[in-house]
Amino acid sequence: MKHTLTFCSGVSTVTGANFLLKTSSGHNILVDCGMIQGLRIAAEDNRQPFGYDVSNIDALLVTHAHLDHVGRIPKLVSQGYKGPIYSTLQTRTLAELVLNDAVRILGMEARSQGLEPLYQESDVQAVFPLWETVPYHQSFKVLEGVEIFLKDAGHILGSSMIEVRLLEGSKETIVLFTGDLGNSPAPLLRDTETVGSVDYMIMESVYGDRNHEARAERDNKLKKIILESIAKRGTLVIPSFSIDRTQVLLYELNNMVEKNQIPSIPIFLDSPMAAQATEIYKNNKELFNDRVQKQIDNGDDIFSFPRLKITVSGDQSRDIENTSGVKIIIAGSGMSVGGRVISHEERYLPDSNSTILLMGYQTVGSLGRELAEGSKKIRIQSKNIHVKAKIETLYGYSAHKDGDRLLEFVSTADIKRLKRVFPVMGEPKAAMHIAQRINDELGIEALMPEQNRAYELD
Repeated sequence: MKHTLTFCSGVSTVTGANFLLKTSSGHNILVDCGMIQGLRIAAEDNRQPFGYDVSNIDALLVTHAHLDHVGRIPKLVSQGYKGPIYSTLQTRTLAELVLNDAVRILGMEARSQGLEPLYQESDVQAVFPLWETVPYHQSFKVLEGVEIFLKDAGHILGSSMIEVRLLEGSKETIVLFTGDLGNSPAPLLRDTETVGSVDYMIMESVYGDRNHEARAERDNKLKKIILESIAKRGTLVIPSFSIDRTQVLLYELNNMVEKNQIPSIPIFLDSPMAAQATEIYKNNKELFNDRVQKQIDNGDDIFSFPRLKITVSGDQSRDIENTSGVKIIIAGSGMSVGGRVISHEERYLPDSNSTILLMGYQTVGSLGRELAEGSKKIRIQSKNIHVKAKIETLYGYSAHKDGDRLLEFVSTADIKRLKRVFPVMGEPKAAMHIAQRINDELGIEALMPEQNRAYELD
């Protein structure tokens, strides 16, 4: 019997990471159990049964705390999973924040559709007694003949690449699950670590067919968009992911204000979850890169500056539009699939003086994707909205590697040992493009896997 790898979801799409590794000795190991996201996070796909017997799963490994990697864990537990869950401490901390927010949104969506929620608050609470934490760079035995070793992925706080080391006598097979890979060098976090000596790699590919703006170009473009919005006396709305994207934005805005590159204007962080995530980031500065740690040690509160207001209550959120004149609103979610940004988009999309800034990938079926593709009429909360605001896109602040950086990352592997790369978590065009480049330029076999097909690992 050989080791096998099945891609239960997370192929031909950027969301829903869920991979099953079966060892030759009969262990069943899941890596990530994420939400399949689109127009609503409670998409019908998430309600389908898992493609495996939940009671037979021996361990769950989690690469990082984004919803598309952890969002179905409470469903897994509610359906009978009682085994251990492993990740870094920061991933566990952020996952608790993410899942408590998700159960609230799921409940609202379910009620609006006359459905039962995907899972309940009690299911979320049942997850964390199972959750154990593992530090970076320490071999950790999870099952007989199975060890894991975590490296820093540089994607969000606590994100890890997980080496699964399968031991059979003197033989060792190492399977690397990259999770999402950071766009290094990142403004806040340390660089993604190198691959080293592994046999198989399951690698994200969201930007496998394109490259981001250079850092200087990205920074200048953000500053230019802000200054243009100020000149129009308009409102700049930035849909932003609560974890990492918001903290990077606050950091960059703080630097711009301190350097007098932009005038001091009202800036609203309208996301309780992002505010909580920012506090978690503040408490883990040891995971920041050296430059940012030095900045903090020199007394800079990197996430705070004059005229920044954090709105917590719904009333405070609604009051933002009463602030006349120019302002910036940062609100979730990053792909406009829920959260407070929807109300702000409903208010400001019909305003020709306003600007919506999309930062990062917008999944198929999301409102953000419609806006990115130039739709002039959209639907929000059963209302038809005519799009008159300026729509800007800025991908350089993405927390994901682009095509060239993905190729460079693979090249840090022991090329003679690496047998195959499986690009996942990308649309077909992106995954196939990076697979072809890995084949052609590095001479390593790369294959975009089929969903629910079991691949033997020699």
